[in-house]
Amino acid sequence: MSDISTTAIPTRDFHGLQIPEAGTYAVDTSHSELTFSVRHMMVSKVRGRFGDVEGTVTIAEDPLQSSVEVTIAAASVDTGTPDRDAHLTSPDFFDVEAYPHITFRSTGISDVKGDTFTLAGDLTVKDVTRPVSFTVTYNGAGKNPWGQVVAGFEGRIEIDREDFGLTWNQALETGGVLVGKVATIDIAVEIGAAG
Repeated sequence: MSDISTTAIPTRDFHGLQIPEAGTYAVDTSHSELTFSVRHMMVSKVRGRFGDVEGTVTIAEDPLQSSVEVTIAAASVDTGTPDRDAHLTSPDFFDVEAYPHITFRSTGISDVKGDTFTLAGDLTVKDVTRPVSFTVTYNGAGKNPWGQVVAGFEGRIEIDREDFGLTWNQALETGGVLVGKVATIDIAVEIGAAG
């Protein structure tokens, strides 16, 4: 097995960071995670994940011109409770029969500061597309035991789910609502050579 700490890997320097060479890289779904949390009954949080996430990261010769495209199977939502997942995939929420995919397509990279940068793009949920931006941290690059260069990123974004047509809710007798408006989305992605 290769020791990634001593094996030379084909990277290049960008503002003091070692980043992969230009090319198209695929999201490694077995080493990536997209999770979310939403306030429940004003007092706790429901957490979940999407298990089916695919995407590509195209690293350009000029890293600031790089791009990201991600497709999420809405039906892969998993909160650990089958009844709740069935409700989330119903027309009340994601309506997966009519809108099977959630997509993100980047529109720009800016504000590079050390190992962090701002990634802007268009997020589409159901039939609503809105611009979003969030801070991403670059975790570095290495070579896996099969000789493939991999790199990792992490990010977090908060969105108002009602902005994307996810408006179902229920008032509580004690005041407030059953489901919070703000969804916090955490992304941990590993990429490797596409194809």
